[in-house]
Amino acid sequence: MNTRSAPLWIALAAVAGAALPSAAAADSDDRLTFSGNASALTGDHAGGGGAAGWIHNFTDSTLFDVEGEYEALANAHWEFGSLSASTSFGPPGGKLSLSAEAHEGAGHIGTQPFDYRIEAAGIARSFGSHLSLQAEDRQFDVDTTHGNLPKLGASFAWTPAIATGVAYAHTVAGNLGTNLLSVRIDTYSTSLNWLAGAAFGTASPAVLNLETGVVQPGKRLNEGFLGFATPLSSGKLTVVADYLDLAGIRRATLTVSYIFDLGAHGRPR
Repeated sequence: MNTRSAPLWIALAAVAGAALPSAAAADSDDRLTFSGNASALTGDHAGGGGAAGWIHNFTDSTLFDVEGEYEALANAHWEFGSLSASTSFGPPGGKLSLSAEAHEGAGHIGTQPFDYRIEAAGIARSFGSHLSLQAEDRQFDVDTTHGNLPKLGASFAWTPAIATGVAYAHTVAGNLGTNLLSVRIDTYSTSLNWLAGAAFGTASPAVLNLETGVVQPGKRLNEGFLGFATPLSSGKLTVVADYLDLAGIRRATLTVSYIFDLGAHGRPR
């Protein structure tokens, strides 16, 4: 992890540390995560990848996650490690949540190597039992793509069984050229949870033609996903199908993940 993200993790560790004594009596919990995906890309290209990780809940509101992942698509492949942590505090109707994450690794496009680094920090605040507002700042340094992408969002729980969310992300630095509006809906039940969503906007920088002076706009992106999650014996299975169209380049991905609960310390398994 580079020095730019150090203040972020120091601040989060301080908040998490402050939260632990007040919840010392709460059970901790450990879970293992496994996921795999397969993709089809325009031009008869394909890809896939997998990840494995460990989640530890220090308390009901403070957790830490470490993960390793490998991905390949067409002639590109990359691998990276991920660290994330989050904590929340306050009354149920006014809970404040903080989160941070870092993904760092490297890969190759053909024989050309590249670095892979994505870092983010977020904050969320609930207002009553229905409304929640979120803000996130995400920094990308992947190959020749660099930039800062802040995002604002809101979610609303219409009933205990239905929630919707909307978010807007806009590039403020670098060459990402990303401006995306996203929407999502989740439904909940004891046996099956459904999720669906979409994103629309641009996802590449505008280009100035120096000979003609004409600015070519960023490429249009349309994305949609649909999935479900269901409890299984000692964990939870999640399946998500995603379809992305970036100016005629299309990718379809199916991701299957499983969270295995090792059992909370201090309670029967």
